[in-house]
Amino acid sequence: MFYLHKCSTTISQNHAVVCIEDLRVRNMSKSAAGTADAPGRNVRAKSGLNKSILDQGWFEFRRQSDYKLNWNGGWLIAAPSQNTSRTCPACGHVSAENRQTQSRFLCVECGFEENADLVGAISILAWRHRVAACGKTARSGRSAKQEPTEVIQPGPMPG
Repeated sequence: MFYLHKCSTTISQNHAVVCIEDLRVRNMSKSAAGTADAPGRNVRAKSGLNKSILDQGWFEFRRQSDYKLNWNGGWLIAAPSQNTSRTCPACGHVSAENRQTQSRFLCVECGFEENADLVGAISILAWRHRVAACGKTARSGRSAKQEPTEVIQPGPMPG
């Protein structure tokens, strides 16, 4: 927990706008147990994955970052996670085949190759630029259950 506080404080003090992927941690960590009639597959492996996801504290990091950025006059913006690591930053081609392994991205259209996590980060950054430049609406870092959706329009950056 201390590490999350330290990281979120450092980020909030050094950045006016932080754009993260809008991960649905609750959906990612759903049980694979299934029902009595239709038991789930790979229950033990899914249980281990769920524990690993929840141990990372992604939601808590997002919550702390949002609070601290707001306190310092910054913004936390959650970018839609759909296809972020399947979209080629070079040509824009979207395909599940672009992401052949967990870490490797290879565009089947133009041949662009890079680490898949870096490609996801590039997609999120490009999305943030479209929000700022073109007036696309964006969700703030707050959860819909905590507060209503805030629409962020382009304008001067804080800070």
